[in-house]
Amino acid sequence: MAVTPATIAVALGVAAPESGSITEQQWVLWIDDATMLIENRATQLDINLDDIGEAKLDYVVREAVVAQVKKPDDATQVSITVDDGTTSRSYRSGKGRVQILDEWWTLLGLTDPSGAFAIDMLGTGSMHLAWCNVNFGANWCSCGADIAGYPIFELDGNP
Repeated sequence: MAVTPATIAVALGVAAPESGSITEQQWVLWIDDATMLIENRATQLDINLDDIGEAKLDYVVREAVVAQVKKPDDATQVSITVDDGTTSRSYRSGKGRVQILDEWWTLLGLTDPSGAFAIDMLGTGSMHLAWCNVNFGANWCSCGADIAGYPIFELDGNP
């Protein structure tokens, strides 16, 4: 793979860290971590990394490290206001470690086909009425089936 601290710096739009600096050592460590995660998943799935392609591998490693550089820990932002005084503290939010997103695993073809949700246990039927909001992508139910287990609203056939 061809990911280096210099390519991470280009992706971030910043100058490359000085050779031997703590920042460079940290980025190299994170590059190695991302590479190890990918190699481990490939080994578990019995997939040869040569079959994936260097461009895809470089993309995923680069993006994982860039995300880690931008948001290295899992803190948030806190603001406190009392009368006329305000104090705030901003924290960056991340997982605190290098991580490979699910969409990147899919890009690499390293998804486990025998995952826990590979089998649809509910079938294609639905307890919701045909015109319930859930059937149109809403996050909430308009027919009441999510409350009672069967439709309790709109039973006259009119939405």
